[in-house]
Amino acid sequence: MSQLIDQVSAAIRARGYSIRTEKAYTSWVRRFVRFHGLRHPAEMSEPEVIAFLTHLAVNRNVSANTQNQALQSLVFLYRHVLSKPLGDITSAVRAKKPQKLPTVISRNEVRALLQELSGSQQLIGALLYGSGLRLLEALQLRVKDIDFNYRCLHIHNAKGAKDRIVVFPDALHKPMRIQLDEARQRHASDLARGYGEVWMPEALARKYRSAGRSWPWQYVFPSHRLSPDPHTGVIRRHHVYMTTFQKSIRRAVSQAGIEKRVSSHTLRHSFATHALENGIDIRTVQEQLGHASLETTELYTHIIKRGGHAVRSPLEDIFPAFE
Repeated sequence: MSQLIDQVSAAIRARGYSIRTEKAYTSWVRRFVRFHGLRHPAEMSEPEVIAFLTHLAVNRNVSANTQNQALQSLVFLYRHVLSKPLGDITSAVRAKKPQKLPTVISRNEVRALLQELSGSQQLIGALLYGSGLRLLEALQLRVKDIDFNYRCLHIHNAKGAKDRIVVFPDALHKPMRIQLDEARQRHASDLARGYGEVWMPEALARKYRSAGRSWPWQYVFPSHRLSPDPHTGVIRRHHVYMTTFQKSIRRAVSQAGIEKRVSSHTLRHSFATHALENGIDIRTVQEQLGHASLETTELYTHIIKRGGHAVRSPLEDIFPAFE
C-alpha cells in the first residue's frame, strides 16, 4: 500500500494541493483499501466505490461533507493516479446534509470577543470579522497580499483554488503596520541566523528561486518557532497554526460570557449577516466571501428574516394579561 500512497502524494503535490488535502486524500485511500481487504484499487471499480460510500453513510453514519470528501479522494485516485476515471456511482446511498443556519453573534458580542484577544490574535480575529475571511486565509496572508493604498487584501488559492479581493478596513491599517514591523524584525533575525526562507508553491519556487527569502513573500503572521517542512525537512518559519488561534477563540468566548457555540468561523458568518443588515448588495457579499453559489450567501438572509424583529409575536397582544 505504501507505494500506492506515495503515488497519490506525488500526484497531489504535482497539482499544488495543500498538505491538509494530501493528508485527507491519502487517509481515505487507505480506508478504502482496508475496507476491501487490502485489494489494490486497480483491481476494483465503481461497485467497490459504491459499496464503500454506502458503508460510510449507513454503517458509519458520517456527515454529508465527510462522505463527499471520501468521494472526491477516490475520484482523484482513479482519475489522476490510476488513469481509470470512475463512471456512474449515483446508486451509492448518500448521507443526508442537514439544513443548518450558521451561528451568528451580535455586534456587541463581536466587540466583547475581540476585546478578550490581544496582539496578533486580536488582529487575526478582526480580519475574520472585518474582511469576512476564513481562518486559513488570514493565517496564510503574505506581506505582498496587503494593499494599503487601495484598502484591500488579495486572497490567493482559497477554497476551490480561487483568488479574490476583499475589503481591508481602515481601522486595521495601524495595527497591521505594527504587526508587519514585528514580522520584519523576526525575518531579519532569521536571515542573520541562516534561515528566513518561507514555503513557496513548487512552480513559483522553481521559477523564482530567491523569492522565498524575500520580504514580500513572508507570512504576515509568522509562527513563534521554526519547524521542519513535512515534505522536505527544510527548517522554516511557518505561519501561526490554526489550533493556536482556535484555542485563543475558545478562551475569549468564555471570558466574554458568550453562551453560544462560537468558533473562528462564526466571525465570518457574522461579517456576512451584518453586511447584509447594513444594506450591502448580496452579490457583493458573495464576492467578498468567495462563495461559488449565491444560494450559499442567501442563508444569511434567512437569519435576518427570522430574527426577533421579523415577526410580531401574538403574545405581545395579550401580554398585559400577565401583569
